[in-house]
Amino acid sequence: MPTRDLTLAMVGSGGDGVVTMGEMMAQAGARDGLNVIKVEAYGPQIRGGESSCTLRMSAEPISAQGDAVDVLVVFNWADFTRFKGEVVPKADAVILYEASDPTPLEDVKIPTATNATWIPVPFVELATKATGTKAAKNIVTLGILAELFGIPQESVRKAVEFKFGKKKAGVLEANLKGFAAGREFAGTIGVDVSARKLEYAISAPKLVMTGNEACAVAALHSGCRFFAGYPITPSSEVLHLLSEWLPRSGGRIVQTEDELSALGAIIGGSFAGVKSMTSTSGPGLSLMAEMLGLASMAEIPVVILDVQRGGPSTGLPTKSEQSDLYMAVFGSHGDAPRIVLAPTDVEDCFHATVDAFNIAEETQLPVIVLSDQAIGQSRQTVEKANLVHEVIDRRTPTAEELADYKRYAQTPTGVSPMSVPGTKGGMYQTNGLEHDETARPASSHVMHEKMSRKRFAKLDFVEEKYPLHVHLGPEKADVGIVCWGSSKGPVEEAMKELAANGVSVSAFVPRIIMPFPKKAFLEYAASVKTLVFLEVNFVGQLYNYMRTFVDLPAGTRVFTRSGGMNLSVSEVKGRIESVLSGSGVREEVTA
Repeated sequence: MPTRDLTLAMVGSGGDGVVTMGEMMAQAGARDGLNVIKVEAYGPQIRGGESSCTLRMSAEPISAQGDAVDVLVVFNWADFTRFKGEVVPKADAVILYEASDPTPLEDVKIPTATNATWIPVPFVELATKATGTKAAKNIVTLGILAELFGIPQESVRKAVEFKFGKKKAGVLEANLKGFAAGREFAGTIGVDVSARKLEYAISAPKLVMTGNEACAVAALHSGCRFFAGYPITPSSEVLHLLSEWLPRSGGRIVQTEDELSALGAIIGGSFAGVKSMTSTSGPGLSLMAEMLGLASMAEIPVVILDVQRGGPSTGLPTKSEQSDLYMAVFGSHGDAPRIVLAPTDVEDCFHATVDAFNIAEETQLPVIVLSDQAIGQSRQTVEKANLVHEVIDRRTPTAEELADYKRYAQTPTGVSPMSVPGTKGGMYQTNGLEHDETARPASSHVMHEKMSRKRFAKLDFVEEKYPLHVHLGPEKADVGIVCWGSSKGPVEEAMKELAANGVSVSAFVPRIIMPFPKKAFLEYAASVKTLVFLEVNFVGQLYNYMRTFVDLPAGTRVFTRSGGMNLSVSEVKGRIESVLSGSGVREEVTA
């Protein structure tokens, strides 16, 4: 019987084109209306080295990458050994490998592939004969996979044409020959792999994008017209994309000498009246700590995208981890309020970024968007109709307010009108010093208390207006999961599988971390018998943070581990099953 859900993985060296191959298959699937999630992994080297790409294509809705792969393509067994813990074939997987690789198959130990179908393929030979270069072996492989496993062939061909269409005619022609050679070779493989053939009905095409691309698109949609940043993995794609598109939208972009300068630049841009943004990862966010305090003190709206990676220090620059929460929430000297959002998937990166601009402009505070590598660099299908979100602009002073302008006037929400430089009657000075309502420096402890209260009042306004969270599953459940960010996808799929087996489980996923949707969470906690935290960081940062402002129920369970590997569906299921069975696992239990 054909399948409606297919997961493929490709492994090779830098230059083998495994990521490009996955990219083109993802585009082909999206064109035919399939649901697609593509993830990639590579080493920390600047160029070369091993790389892998895992692609899941499904006729049904999906929210996580496949735990184990149905089809594995290996160009080099030496490269595959570096991904053994990440690329896991199913017991009956189909494994296609380079026929000329000298590694004896008995030395290739894949414990999970106990009943696999092994198919030697002369990728290099086929590519060289068809195109004159072995570099086209990834295109040959595309033809093989399309023919054997039902991947949309015409859409793959169009993806190849799109990829090489702007090059010389001979280049496109050679690659199309390679694609045809792969399809032809597939017809000579005398092995029945029909159980892995993807079955689906063509439907309306979908967009396919990464979380970083969704954030960049959202910035343009929000009216961002100034971006300053420094390239850092895994957020650099935002800088790259906006460097192309922001000038076309009447904006400006600057690559600064470091992340501290980047935040300083966008504070200046926002002060001048332009919606401004930067992007970074953990090490860069650390450098921004002092400037975060300046944005809070001067009450200047800015948006900072932090695509988290494994830390601390240089850490795991190409791997995902949810370990910047402490830095995002607490990282600054003094009492420096800020807003922290946490998108849960690629589509949510769009909405969270627009929310970030809206909240920044409404509150005149820095807003940090805590994405991570698992979202930022994953490619996922998105319905175009869902990329709609209201945009809110900054409130400028009225004529009446300008008659006796007080930049930091006391208001019920803590938000006071912000003039643009050059506005008649709206002149004021600003810096990092404490100040009075007219913006004049003031060192009185009474004034410092008064202004601190003003700045923090904004958090109450945001908590009331933006209680952003997701509730998955039934209204009442035996087990309630608390997770955030990219963990939402595997948790959602695990819940479906557990529910199918009669397990009563739900989940609370905050999309805003600071200020936390406390009221909604307390209502949720009362609806479950046992609360379980799942986090991809070593210490349980969300769990510890929440303990600073709420009493968690007795018996709350905490499961944490360091990053470097994305949370899997089977891992979530195992944790929940251990809670229900009471078996011993590494965990923390609250009093």
